[in-house]
Amino acid sequence: MLSVINDPEIPVVTIFEMGMLRDVKITDKGYEVIITPTYSGCPAMGIIEQDIKMTLEAQGVRPVTVKLVHDPAWTTDWMSNTAKAKLKEYGIAPPLHSSCNSEVFTNNIIECPHCHSDDTVLMSRFGATACKALYQCNNCKEPFEYFKCH
Repeated sequence: MLSVINDPEIPVVTIFEMGMLRDVKITDKGYEVIITPTYSGCPAMGIIEQDIKMTLEAQGVRPVTVKLVHDPAWTTDWMSNTAKAKLKEYGIAPPLHSSCNSEVFTNNIIECPHCHSDDTVLMSRFGATACKALYQCNNCKEPFEYFKCH
């Protein structure tokens, strides 16, 4: 049931595909859903929590509590290949690696998700959200976001 809940900031991927959905536990107090935000302070977490509760309660699963866990920190290692493909199709360049040990902005070429050119330039280390950077393609001239690996 929870695998259908989309990330409200990137509606083409689910919280399951993004690796944010960590566990579901049945306790003596009901059901506990454990999620990890892609970034601390992610503004979408409140909406995700509401969507989880509404989805489960609509199926008669209650009571439901949602627990945010920050340790271990979310990593792009947890993203599925399906999520990465959906990001690219949506126009967001997926992370180059599963994890980054060094700064991506200095040595790596980010491919344009629109025309697939590797002639791109970093415009800003931050895009619409903290988890993305803003690039522009010198070939098709389109701006696009890159989902930063971490």
